[in-house]
Amino acid sequence: MHKFLSFKKWNSLKSPYFILHPTNPPKSHLFQSQNHILSSGLSPKPPNCVKNPVIYAGDELVSCGYLTNKIGKLRRGYCSSNIEREKMEYDVVIVGAGPSGLAAAIRMKQLCVEKGVDFSVCVVDKGAEVGAHILSGNVFEPRALDELIPNWKQEQAPIDTPVSSDKFWFLTKDRALSLPSPFDNKGNYVISLSQLVRWMGTKAEELGVEIYPGFAASEILYNANHEVVGIATNDMGVAKDGSRKDIFQRGVELKGRVTLFAEGCRGSLSEKLIRDYNLREKGKAQHQTYALGIKEVWEIDAGKHQPGFVLHTLGWPLDSKTYGGSFLYHMKDNLVSIGLVVALNYKNPFLNPYEEFQKLKQHPAIKSVLEGGSVIQYGARTLNEGGFQSIPYPVFPGGAIVGCSAGFLNVPKIKGTHTAMKSGMLAAESAFGLLHEGLMMESYWHSLQSSWIWDELYKARNFRPAFEYGLIPGLTLSALEHYILMGRSPWTLKHGKPDHEATNVANLHTPIQYPKPNGVFSFDVATSLYRSNTNHDHDQPPHLRLKDPVIPEQVNLPVYAGPESRYCPARVYEYLPNDKGEMKLQINAQNCLHCKACDIKDPKQNIEWTVPEGGGGPGYTVM
Repeated sequence: MHKFLSFKKWNSLKSPYFILHPTNPPKSHLFQSQNHILSSGLSPKPPNCVKNPVIYAGDELVSCGYLTNKIGKLRRGYCSSNIEREKMEYDVVIVGAGPSGLAAAIRMKQLCVEKGVDFSVCVVDKGAEVGAHILSGNVFEPRALDELIPNWKQEQAPIDTPVSSDKFWFLTKDRALSLPSPFDNKGNYVISLSQLVRWMGTKAEELGVEIYPGFAASEILYNANHEVVGIATNDMGVAKDGSRKDIFQRGVELKGRVTLFAEGCRGSLSEKLIRDYNLREKGKAQHQTYALGIKEVWEIDAGKHQPGFVLHTLGWPLDSKTYGGSFLYHMKDNLVSIGLVVALNYKNPFLNPYEEFQKLKQHPAIKSVLEGGSVIQYGARTLNEGGFQSIPYPVFPGGAIVGCSAGFLNVPKIKGTHTAMKSGMLAAESAFGLLHEGLMMESYWHSLQSSWIWDELYKARNFRPAFEYGLIPGLTLSALEHYILMGRSPWTLKHGKPDHEATNVANLHTPIQYPKPNGVFSFDVATSLYRSNTNHDHDQPPHLRLKDPVIPEQVNLPVYAGPESRYCPARVYEYLPNDKGEMKLQINAQNCLHCKACDIKDPKQNIEWTVPEGGGGPGYTVM
């Protein structure tokens, strides 16, 4: 077991980076940010780097280990002459430093303190730092956090804007009609989830959790009995053509007695586990259904700012057959979060969620709030909407799936952070029981079913499928469920077709003409991408893979009018003419926001989303 003991200043680079070195150093060479190398003009190897596993820092010989720019920002590696992957062993390996993964890590270490034992816990995350890939509304219900860290207020959690008022509007093109609010946000807070998970990361590290941002879990490790025994991170420094660059570094194998997958919605490894172990069938679950959330954070005039004001809308700009709605939350410091959520089972292939969001901001009631303000950040992420009916059996040999990877969003509440955190806490308790007392990991499933998560989601189970029948029938059925039956109806509605099957052929619809961006309230994709801080190394193998390279031109374009060029909120997919004038799909993988919409909505399920090099993707700070 590698124990990280101390920081050493790397004097030779005169940078804010430090070396963390273990007592028994791994064989690999020094880890360093590829982005730092490329942007700084530094040599890919430090002047004192040698081939054996040692590094000199100034005049002092230091065991080769990892490079970090302060706590919680682990960086990438230099090339190694040894192509064998380094192996590190932990009691618990957690994939994903979001609310569920960090809640699991914290709860595990709390139990260690309570019982006087010491189980090692490692968390890896593909974002460059904790919180970099976290995006949510977010009106936060602190129920799970109250259980996990009861003194979170004294610990200065970034939760300090209580909900002050709650409105629910039905929008037409020019009007906003007030409706009775189905939400009860008393005691909840308007927050930035990316900031909250950063704080949770510091709490986890204080308890002894090792967090490695910038490392993308790309492979599940199995033993001879097909039990999960950990994960491997992807190789660094591989060129687009598959060759090794000078900064090539093999991935790392992180072995765990228990592995928890907390990748968020549509996690690539979680989905593989669900398929390979038939977890939907085992849990008697329906397919998952999804939505795409697109969000901006604005700084507005102080005179218009109402800290804690929460607004949700239905209706315009979406048509009556498309489920979705918008939100506008007043945060602190004159900031507001505005977003549009579009269910991905929409039928019209010409619908463009990004452009619908641009239209939303020009509604008179919304425009009046934003006028005179400026955009601070932009981003997008898919979310699970399947709810109770779509929860898979979350346990597999060697570990469990937690949080949005399993899908615990409460759709009528429009909240999933509290349920995600609670699921991570329950999984940690089961993992601790397994490691400490030899109990079964299956207790996690039973704990879920006896928890308040189950009660919440059961009562909310018919809300989302009610809208399969359209907006007005959906509102009627959901009102019946919410106000009269109180979630205790004797029936359970089923979801419609999977989202990718819901897309109609193009000749059933008329192309939608969207207005050009005005640069004040509406913006082109390139401008928005800049605000997301998205960055990938261009010279790496594409992480968006086509299972069949001819389907885009032979099926998607002629039959569905190329919907991938519209459902992607980052313009990753473009149809452009080649030298012969033939339209060909171009994939701009460097634009990817990691939202996973393509993996979900592609009509033929031909696009496979895989992890790029760790540290790439968006760099959210206030989302």
